[in-house]
Amino acid sequence: MGEYTDKAKGAVNEAIGKAKQSIGKEANKPGLVAKGIAQEAKGAAQKLKGAAEGVAKKL
Repeated sequence: MGEYTDKAKGAVNEAIGKAKQSIGKEANKPGLVAKGIAQEAKGAAQKLKGAAEGVAKKL
């Protein structure tokens, strides 16, 4: 995928992950909290990949 696509998808995954964590904490559902943490980490990795692609294009 492209640099901007990865960054955008990463931001969305991070936001969804944070929402899942918040809902999981409020509903006392540790499984949902764990899924939120995992999705937030996935989003961070996607954003990092997008940033790396951007740097690579500049080289």
